[in-house]
Amino acid sequence: MGRNKYSQNEIKEISRLLRLKNEGNRARQKLIRHQLRVDYEFNISDFNEPGKAFGEVELQAALKRGAIQILDDATIAAMKAKRARDKARDEAERQKAAIENGEQTDWQEALRQWNEQDV
Repeated sequence: MGRNKYSQNEIKEISRLLRLKNEGNRARQKLIRHQLRVDYEFNISDFNEPGKAFGEVELQAALKRGAIQILDDATIAAMKAKRARDKARDEAERQKAAIENGEQTDWQEALRQWNEQDV
């Protein structure tokens, strides 16, 4: 599941992308859906009825029913920063566990050892 809280500017851009998606061919639609997921963490499937197209009208309906909330820019920025910190922490823990289990090499340690050999 993606986010459900966006700034007004993000909603405007998401609305524009949804309009372009509905006007585009299949390949263009795929690229726009990817952009929505990656840039805005916006997954259409979180808000639409299965089998129905999702566009600007459906976005406004999701806003009206409270499925999507609009917050101020500062709150959104703080939320994104926290998500980035959490993601980095989780990745570091995953990498540490993989190294401890022998599933992955500690490339930083290997690089340090390599550099020590050259000295």
